[in-house]
Amino acid sequence: MLIPKANYILKQPDLIHNYFSVKQHKAKMLLPKDISINDVPLQEVKTQMLLDAGIKLYLKRTDLIHPDISGNKWYKLKYNIIEAEKQGHTKVLTFGGAFSNHIYATASAGKIFGFKTIGVIRGEEYAGLNPTLKHAVECGMHLHYMNREDYRLKTTSTIINKLKNLYGEFYLVPEGGSNTLGVKGSAEILSPSDSNFDYICTPCGSGGTLAGIITSLTGKNKALGFAVLKNGGFLNDIVNKLIKDYSGKELINWNIITDYHFGGYAKFSDELINFIRWFYKETEIPIEPIYSGKMFFGIFDLIKKNYFKKGQQILAIHTGGLQGLMGIESKINEKII
Repeated sequence: MLIPKANYILKQPDLIHNYFSVKQHKAKMLLPKDISINDVPLQEVKTQMLLDAGIKLYLKRTDLIHPDISGNKWYKLKYNIIEAEKQGHTKVLTFGGAFSNHIYATASAGKIFGFKTIGVIRGEEYAGLNPTLKHAVECGMHLHYMNREDYRLKTTSTIINKLKNLYGEFYLVPEGGSNTLGVKGSAEILSPSDSNFDYICTPCGSGGTLAGIITSLTGKNKALGFAVLKNGGFLNDIVNKLIKDYSGKELINWNIITDYHFGGYAKFSDELINFIRWFYKETEIPIEPIYSGKMFFGIFDLIKKNYFKKGQQILAIHTGGLQGLMGIESKINEKII
């Protein structure tokens, strides 16, 4: 298999979060353009199970591209922020849960690039802020709590108009950043040499990252999305629509695995926590129980079940979101890694 230049393959444990020299650009410059997608390092995962199965597993370390706007969120926000500025907006409103990577990243982007942010948070306000929301507030994001009944109607004109009456005009980024522009950004995650992998794996919450990856595949490889939501079959329709809206095509080179949600979004079990600890001990790669942990658990379980053939090579996208680890640790009052 062809792989990128050797200097982009990280050897364990030579991992540092300032791998990239990311400049704090002024708002006019938007998201930096001096970081090539080919610069995102790959790291091979080596465990006895992988050796016994004869399968190669590499990680695309998009979690390293920025300390606060990490992983897929960088790509999903990139063109949305550019479009917001193009339309003359100085205020961005978006939606998410209390542990949302998207809320965390959007708030961070607002602080770095100089625009106001409003986060509509699913559920009622409660005493004290978890690390995710605390960071958002420290970045200047205004939190608007919305009951779950109204939240289910968040895309309707009734709810959007109510929010505009409260906050004036704003640029709307959907939950998870999954719109056509988010798909466009996510299509930049893979580099040309990544087409040599048999499978490209990513966690799947709102569908935009998976849709972008699917549209960028050029070989005979297949994309696998690991649903982090309970009853995630509905994501098939969402991803199909995102693909068609962005590319005008109907593609079949993908599948969504729905067996590893652990009860739903931000839900987890002792089994998942123990896996994350084992994975970190084996690899020194931090993952979290909301997105990446569920995907990696699924990959290793599918290897046990002979889903992948001997000799096949897998590329898993580490989508970042390690702030979610801090949120879960605060929730259970226990250190995970």
